[in-house]
Amino acid sequence: MDLKEMRAASVEDQRKELEALREKQFTLRMQSATGQIRNVSEIAKVRRDIARILTVMQQAGSR
Repeated sequence: MDLKEMRAASVEDQRKELEALREKQFTLRMQSATGQIRNVSEIAKVRRDIARILTVMQQAGSR
């Protein structure tokens, strides 16, 4: 989801996306800990996406 889509999305959609990204982050961390991860840069990408959603939510006052 890009920034324009995040801003246009409803609060509920933003929360669902945030929850999905946090679950993905957890999965990637577990894969990293067990040595099963293939693309380490995916962790950083997910962290940035989480930060983007939190920023948009905070700017909208819906956090």
